[in-house]
Amino acid sequence: MSSKSSSKSTTRHSLNESGEPDRRKMQNRQMRLTDEGDIMTEKEKMQRQMLYDANYDEDLIRERASAKDLCYEYNQLRPSDTEGRTKLMKKLLGKTKGAFEIVAPFWCDYGYNIEIGENFFANHNTVILDGGKVTFGDNVFIAPDCGFHTAGHPIDYERRNKGLEYAWPITVGSNVWIGAGVQVMPGVSIGSNVVIGGGSVVVKDIPDNSVAVGNPCRVIREITDKERETCWER
Repeated sequence: MSSKSSSKSTTRHSLNESGEPDRRKMQNRQMRLTDEGDIMTEKEKMQRQMLYDANYDEDLIRERASAKDLCYEYNQLRPSDTEGRTKLMKKLLGKTKGAFEIVAPFWCDYGYNIEIGENFFANHNTVILDGGKVTFGDNVFIAPDCGFHTAGHPIDYERRNKGLEYAWPITVGSNVWIGAGVQVMPGVSIGSNVVIGGGSVVVKDIPDNSVAVGNPCRVIREITDKERETCWER
């Protein structure tokens, strides 16, 4: 459903019997107006990093169900069906660039908010909660059991129990290796030429040319040209 048609639907359901705005419904759903004076849809608020109704909005529920159906279908394909897997993932994701590999199982919320660069690789059990935009550069390697979570909730239970949440974008640069079990939280930017150690919880931005690890994740050293001299054979 287009944003335009969703806006009309939301406006109609927010009027009382007299055809005037139903203030109670507007308050319950945290409704706000666009610059043009129209009532924002929940999707529009999600895209603008505002609090929005994630749990009870019919349009967003349908979009998540559609994306998860595609994820389910993808996860049932044979690993040898390279053509089918590539075709389905291109249908699910917002933008792909050249070669990529995503090893099943894979799950996301919407799909269209995910953009991946050239030579992208994600191992088993990658989860991307993409209420906000999630962007990966070129040559990003993701180990198993990693999560990228744009979604967050208010600390106070009153708003949280209403189903309100926010979605802050996540950005990952190029030439990044993310170790097993890493969890990236809302609003984080990870620079280019970065290694994130396994098991880290990334809650703040990580600069370029860094090795970072821990909970919370912290930079422990800079990556330099001397890395090329390290012998990794045993």
